[in-house]
Amino acid sequence: MPNFTLPDAVFENAAKAFPTPFHLYDEKGIRETARSLNAAFSWAPAYMEYFAVKALPNPHILRILKEEGCGLDCSSECELLLAEKVGVSGSRIMFSANAMPPAEFAHARALSAIVNLDDISDIDTLKENGGIPEEICLRFNPGGNFHLNNSIMGSPGDAKYGWTPEQLLPGMEKLKALGAKKFGLHAFLVSNTTEKSYYPKLAALLFETGKELSEKTGLEFSFVNLSGGIGIPYRPEEEKANIMHIGAMVKEEYIRILGENSKVGIKTELGRFMTGPNGWLVTRVIHEKNIHKHYIGVDACASNLMRPAMYGAYHHIHLCGKRDMPCDTLYDVTGCLCENNDKFAIDRMLPLVDMGDLMVIHDTGAHGHCMGYQYNGRLRSAEILLQEDGSFRMIRRAETRADYFATLVD
Repeated sequence: MPNFTLPDAVFENAAKAFPTPFHLYDEKGIRETARSLNAAFSWAPAYMEYFAVKALPNPHILRILKEEGCGLDCSSECELLLAEKVGVSGSRIMFSANAMPPAEFAHARALSAIVNLDDISDIDTLKENGGIPEEICLRFNPGGNFHLNNSIMGSPGDAKYGWTPEQLLPGMEKLKALGAKKFGLHAFLVSNTTEKSYYPKLAALLFETGKELSEKTGLEFSFVNLSGGIGIPYRPEEEKANIMHIGAMVKEEYIRILGENSKVGIKTELGRFMTGPNGWLVTRVIHEKNIHKHYIGVDACASNLMRPAMYGAYHHIHLCGKRDMPCDTLYDVTGCLCENNDKFAIDRMLPLVDMGDLMVIHDTGAHGHCMGYQYNGRLRSAEILLQEDGSFRMIRRAETRADYFATLVD
């Protein structure tokens, strides 16, 4: 279920110190998550988690994860600059981007990052912009549908990412001729699932494919990058993924396919799992409207959290001081954008809401603030870090009207 580890007093004290809305992140929770992931894969050769910077691109958060032994997965030049800012370089950066400007390849190579090629045509682009390194990663798309327990969990054949199976062998032969000596394999098949068998099945696919390609090309199979997909329980009835169990199941597949003495490294690339449950959007109730439906308006909007408007995504909501009250009133919770999809919840049962109530929207620590925008002239909010000692630190200020007009040219 969603993360209820913080008492309401934390949100209330934060709201006294900073104007709502704002995103609040829990440093202790982020560190504990990183440590549990590292423990789950402590058996694996050359293990490293490459945090997906796009999930929460704030240097304060990235430093915390760096301190916990994580690398960074970057997908743009600005994300590479963030990695530089926090002192991450070399093989602790995985550059995974698609349809990127050629200069970004050169930037990644200048940092000695591991380049994760998304398309066979990128070989020539990389050759002319930084050169082909000795170790390179390929993003694999097996196509079709991805099944677990006879259910379709994802449709990689509909995704824009990765190489087809038919492209891998000729592409790797070309890379070998250009100087590559080692390769890794990466794949992303499911976006968000707490199903425990996903990661082991993904791992087995990459282990088997990489082993076969190594035998055919003579290139050293150096690592797999188990991409995102370990999800979080957004809904109260959902269970949290057992990361220790998942790590043990991947180990079983590793030994079965590669053998106990294999040196093939294991990398993971998680975002949502690392920070999602450790973030909350804190907002205040400012309006109530009764027409065909019962609406509650808050001072946040889709500019602060786009996922419900964009995907119809569920985010759990609770009212400070009313956790134990019965949820007996039906509401739509809305923002102030002139768009009908600007709703944080539709037909949601909540306790009776009063004007001025402090509302907490859960699981916004990934793909929350970073997906914000300025439509309708609404501005993005501050980001606040709850530090391990219990104090608060602003790690990104709220945008101002001056920011909104700053890029206009007379």
